[in-house]
Amino acid sequence: MELYQHFRKEEQPFIDQVMSWKEDVEQKFEHKITDFLDPREQQILLSLIGETNDDINVYLDGGSLNAERRRAVIAPFYERKEREVFQLSLLQASYANKFVTLTHRDVMGAFLSLGIKRKKLGDIFIGDGLVQIIAANEITSYVTANLTAIKKAKITLEEKPFSMVMEKEVNWLEQDKTVSSLRLDTVIKEIYNLSRKDAALFISKQQVKVNFKIEEDAKYRLQSGDMLSIRGKGRSKVVSINGSTKKDKLKITVALLK
Repeated sequence: MELYQHFRKEEQPFIDQVMSWKEDVEQKFEHKITDFLDPREQQILLSLIGETNDDINVYLDGGSLNAERRRAVIAPFYERKEREVFQLSLLQASYANKFVTLTHRDVMGAFLSLGIKRKKLGDIFIGDGLVQIIAANEITSYVTANLTAIKKAKITLEEKPFSMVMEKEVNWLEQDKTVSSLRLDTVIKEIYNLSRKDAALFISKQQVKVNFKIEEDAKYRLQSGDMLSIRGKGRSKVVSINGSTKKDKLKITVALLK
């Protein structure tokens, strides 16, 4: 299928899902609300349907200005969408941060232990003794009733207005790099100033993600727009591939999240 040639093989099931959503909206003239999508999925959705489609529109909202994970509403062109249509909830709890330290990983683990799928959860915010999470409305009652502790901290989650959301600052530092190839180990070596041995070690220990999925193949070939992360070293992305040097090396622009 010609549509697939612009994407990776592992992305084909999501592409099929997007096209199914598009067909349903076009045939039924009813909007479709998705689960939370990661940035790569949002990118694919917009590239397949896009803002230039005359029949349907795509709207994204994750509850905050710089939200990373967002729900999408795919709707007939004549419908206009307010935040209520996205069916988002802001849940908040306080904890004694003098006695316990909570991380994003702790909060995520507590939610997943309830049997909740990751796609039902949006962004998580932690700071000043507060935990906030953006969640799909359909799981809000279950979560507030059943999630009463994270790590050793007892909590009581309450729904709050979105005016209280803790906005996180997003600061991407772009840099131009020259690499011998677009292999995963080669690129993360340059982005994170690692030795080739350390880059390979992070990959083999399943501590490297590409587009929010663990990637164990050091030879995995990266593309423009790919999102990367190394546990404990933060997130980065391949912004663009800018051609070759006279010595047949590749010029790329990357960005590191500060």
